[in-house]
Amino acid sequence: MSKRLGPQDSELIAQYRNGSEVAFDLLVDRYQSKIYTTIFLIVKDQKIAEDLLQDVFVKVVQTLNSDRYNEEGKFQPWILRIAHNLAVDHFRKQKRYPTILMEDGSNVFNSLKFAEDSVEDKRIKEDTIELVKRLIEELPESQKEVLIMRHYLDMSFQEIADQTGVSINTALGRMRYALIHLRKKMKQLNIAYDKTFYPK
Repeated sequence: MSKRLGPQDSELIAQYRNGSEVAFDLLVDRYQSKIYTTIFLIVKDQKIAEDLLQDVFVKVVQTLNSDRYNEEGKFQPWILRIAHNLAVDHFRKQKRYPTILMEDGSNVFNSLKFAEDSVEDKRIKEDTIELVKRLIEELPESQKEVLIMRHYLDMSFQEIADQTGVSINTALGRMRYALIHLRKKMKQLNIAYDKTFYPK
């Protein structure tokens, strides 16, 4: 038996499903600090972290109430994974786009020359950015995750390793393969990414 003080997570979940709001409050008290820290380390913004913290518990309630929860005995890693995913997803939905350096050190958009006042050129650039976003979404999940955390969230590889539970070398390897795959996709679609001009 666990020596943990208080009821097991599984006991509290069972009590909540049987109508005990107090049981859910105990789960919230037990994990909200750890969840908030997990989110804040990614978003680095107190208000956003607080909003996403609420979203985590809303998602937990929805899952428990729909009987889709089947992580018996693994509540903590499950809820922390929800927190991690919501924090990363928050940035996927943002309109802003990060500076992405390819594995040769070149910036994806450094070489794209657009006239500041040209509506057509601005539209082409926006379309290109959206296309690259879609290419990123097509990457393998582990590679996409590292690329987003590094370039969208500006996290260090040590932070990425800690958040994803892998070694720094593994995080670096995933980043390298993400860039290689992204570059290959861009080449196939003839998107300029180094010292060439975007064709008008």
